[in-house]
Amino acid sequence: MLSKLTTQESGPISWMIHNRVTPNLLMIFLILGGIFMTTRIKQEVFPEFELDRVNISVSYPGSSPEEVEKGIILAIEDAIEGIDGIKEITSTASEGSASVRAEMMDDADRQTVLQDIQQEVDRISTFPDDAEDPIVSMASRRHQVLRLNFYGDVSELSLREVVEQVRDRLLQADGITQVDIGGGRDFEVQVQIPLEKLRMYGLTLTQVATIIRQSSVEVPGGKVETSGGQILLRVDNRRDWAKEFARIPIVSTTTGTTVYLEDIADVTEGFESSNREAAYEQQRSLNLLVYRVGKQTPIGVSDATRAAMAEIESDLPPGIHWTITSDDSEVYKQRLELLLKNAFFGLVLVLGLLGLFLEMKLAFWVTMGIPISFLGGLLFLPFFGVTINMISLFAFIIALGIVVDDAIIAGENIYEYRQRGFSFAEAAIEGAKDVAGPIAFSILTNVVAFMPMLFVPGIMGKVWKVIPLVVITVFLVSWLESVLILPSHLAHSNPRPSNPLVRALNRLQQGFGRKFNWFVENIYGRALESILQWKFLTVALLIAMLLVTFGYVQSGRIRMILMPRVESDRAVVTANLPYGSPYSQLAKVRDQIVQAMERVREQNGDDKLVEGIASEIDENTIEVNAFLTPPDIRPLSTKDVTKLWRQEVGPIVGVESTVFESDRGGPGSGSSIAIELSHRDIEILDKASAILADKLAEFPKVKDIDDGYTPGKPQFNFTINERGRSLGLTPTEVGRQVRDAFQGAIALKQQRGANEVTLRVQLPESQRLSEFDIERMLIATSAGTFVPLSDIADVERSRAYTSITRRDGRRTVTVKADVDPIEDTPIILAALNNSALPELAHTFPGLTHGYQGREADRKESVQSLMQGFAFALVSIYFLLAVPFRSYSQPLIVMIAIPFGFVGAVIGHLIMGYSLSLMSMMGVVALSGVVVNDSLVLVDYANKRRREGFNAHNAIAAAAMRRFRPVMLTTLTTFFGLAPMIMETSRQARFMIPMAISLGFGILFATVITLVLVPCLYLIVENIRIFMQEASGSQPEIATTSHQQHIGRLGDNHSLPD
Repeated sequence: MLSKLTTQESGPISWMIHNRVTPNLLMIFLILGGIFMTTRIKQEVFPEFELDRVNISVSYPGSSPEEVEKGIILAIEDAIEGIDGIKEITSTASEGSASVRAEMMDDADRQTVLQDIQQEVDRISTFPDDAEDPIVSMASRRHQVLRLNFYGDVSELSLREVVEQVRDRLLQADGITQVDIGGGRDFEVQVQIPLEKLRMYGLTLTQVATIIRQSSVEVPGGKVETSGGQILLRVDNRRDWAKEFARIPIVSTTTGTTVYLEDIADVTEGFESSNREAAYEQQRSLNLLVYRVGKQTPIGVSDATRAAMAEIESDLPPGIHWTITSDDSEVYKQRLELLLKNAFFGLVLVLGLLGLFLEMKLAFWVTMGIPISFLGGLLFLPFFGVTINMISLFAFIIALGIVVDDAIIAGENIYEYRQRGFSFAEAAIEGAKDVAGPIAFSILTNVVAFMPMLFVPGIMGKVWKVIPLVVITVFLVSWLESVLILPSHLAHSNPRPSNPLVRALNRLQQGFGRKFNWFVENIYGRALESILQWKFLTVALLIAMLLVTFGYVQSGRIRMILMPRVESDRAVVTANLPYGSPYSQLAKVRDQIVQAMERVREQNGDDKLVEGIASEIDENTIEVNAFLTPPDIRPLSTKDVTKLWRQEVGPIVGVESTVFESDRGGPGSGSSIAIELSHRDIEILDKASAILADKLAEFPKVKDIDDGYTPGKPQFNFTINERGRSLGLTPTEVGRQVRDAFQGAIALKQQRGANEVTLRVQLPESQRLSEFDIERMLIATSAGTFVPLSDIADVERSRAYTSITRRDGRRTVTVKADVDPIEDTPIILAALNNSALPELAHTFPGLTHGYQGREADRKESVQSLMQGFAFALVSIYFLLAVPFRSYSQPLIVMIAIPFGFVGAVIGHLIMGYSLSLMSMMGVVALSGVVVNDSLVLVDYANKRRREGFNAHNAIAAAAMRRFRPVMLTTLTTFFGLAPMIMETSRQARFMIPMAISLGFGILFATVITLVLVPCLYLIVENIRIFMQEASGSQPEIATTSHQQHIGRLGDNHSLPD
């Protein structure tokens, strides 16, 4: 038989079957190549991506936010606003610093934009004299793996020294490249000089700082050529420690005595003066942050760190303890195990399902297409920059049930030819060639359907584009496998398997097959005849169902959110106090929050609930983290713990805002509502934001409201009076002396080991504690005399803004709030849009608003998806029109697409999920999957038409003939996703909606394929005949009977057992 086929058959399918070594080598290449690549491909928790953002930062010590805005922000915005490639400019003026962020357009050249911005900033010549050089950099992301917390009842300096020693030892370990200290204050050498000493020697703090700076230098002196060779010259007068700075000579007296710094000042080693303090279990703490660099894996870095700490631990001083409060490798391992478990169970379900419908050898080789396609995809994915991460692994699960569809179509068709009595080789060639065209176009429609996800803008798009890259790559490999490798294996199958188990399974399958064929012919076939007789009523009912579903979604009964909230393993409370709040008040609030969590811990399992409590004070912000035990151990969910914590904390006196979080850092985290108000007058913004916050408070389900306004520190505005001017004093000179006295004059900043150390010269703390100290401060004049500040300047009291935020040249304030449940957010936003926001715009002319955070991301992402969806639909139509050579038949096939959405909605209702962006991505991807079965069905009907069937008999025969492959592709897709859909782990929660859309969507679309498509096929044919008759031409009507060309399904030849 093979020799006969060799002479008669041609084409790649026939050639591969007759050259069995080639498909085997191709299979081996894909398998071994994929296995090899698994050892080389990069591993990470989340996909890496570059941020399309340029950051500009300028330090301006001692300045208020308004001074920063006027002197720095406005100049930078004016310089860079016209640069090509910039989409948005956001600026923040804070006390002593300016920050400008330039967001780039998606198609901008990052390096070109960076260079243009750098050049424009370098050209600015109007910065204040005391402003430091601007730093322009491309925003980057570092990949933290571990957070080690060191804590104990010891001094800050002792703890810092120990942590630095641990850091140095960790960096010496193999597999660890980057370790940073986090949470501590910066080192500082403090020089405190009393006013009396300054006055005694006629000095100012600026003069002393200048002397120190000039006395601590390293200056290269070049080199000199001598007969003995070159000699390098160098002036080395560098000083690093307080005791070295103390011996700097400051002045010489008239008697020739040298006065050293230590004679007039208290010179000490210490830390910067700030309200910054961290604690763990109510003991002083400091963190070490361990990062992954290059091709290092999270698991590898974690294992290396734990191994190194096992050796270091015994060398820690008594009283200092350590713990791991964050380990991304654990998250990675949990999600890897979760996804691999779901993939395994999905694979088993698919194999079992195929074994029921197809003989075991055929089922085995069809199922083998999954690992072959996956490994082949792994071989090529690194070329697209795809790594092994939780998103790419999820993409493989999505592909699990879909990727086998083309192999099912090919294998089932080959199986059908075997049942007709063809030999294995004949069946393989004829069966594969018969469906090669539909398979090709079904693969292309799948590819097109997933492509819109490649173009979702923003950070979300950068993360989720991994899914289409993985799925499309796997689809293309599966295409090769189904038409070139699979037929060859089936062509050379053993006609009578010798394995008793296989023979028994085949007998079981044949028994099921006969019952299934009976069902198709006697149940579905008869039902289909009735449906086709009432085709208009059937179509009307299904369209009504579609309209009801769209109306149900539009009514808001099923909510639309950006991302499902995923609980974290920690509960977090953040409290903001007014700027300038004393440390005592900050500590009191912190203790109230920590003690509340201690009570929750004691009442609910103690160490079975909470592993540790960390707190941090930073300026006016307090953050407390309760690190919880794993979910399978603790008695309460993170959300329940957070609720109890909120109740225990109760009202906090003097706090501007308090936020409780149970989903920090996870998908869907962040404020539910973030409305940005914009106006040129900041006072109007403050009033408008307060009104909007009050409106939000009227909604019972809104909590943790932040009006975006925090009163700044009290401010004294000095104006030089007539006496001051007569003494030759200028605002610049007076301002510098005031700043140096109370904030300190920076003598120098230099590197000492791994730390940057600042030397600050200022008055003793006892002389800068009160308003009286400000008024009696002595100002040095050019004549060498000293006068009180209150004599030469008039003072006006006011309050400085804490910070000023600007977007595209306008001042902004963002009002934030949370909604519980989050699904009610659209209702609240709709209410605000209908009343509160228009009223604000009317009350304050010129006030505008926009959405930030989740709502902005949701709108942008949904808009992009809808645009991509429209492109996909048009592309699918063109792809279908080519093989059908028809304008109407592609529409018949595509009618299943909107009904896939019906299935997705029903699935979300059954599973108790809200619609989310992931759901919509699933619906868009579903558009390519659901047309596959309709495509093959209509293609088969067209072939029967060409053989002489009339339209009714052709579509009936096609529906009955394609019932088995349609059910197979549908059930394998659903059961491949079923373990993920049923998954209860919180790690999978944000991925499940996409699986629900695909799984339930394909189930419902199958009903459409087997019911609605045949009805529409006949309706379109009736319309065609009517139009031909109306035009006067004679329509061609085939009359060949259905039974003349196809016998009863149960009478087909059976394979030998």
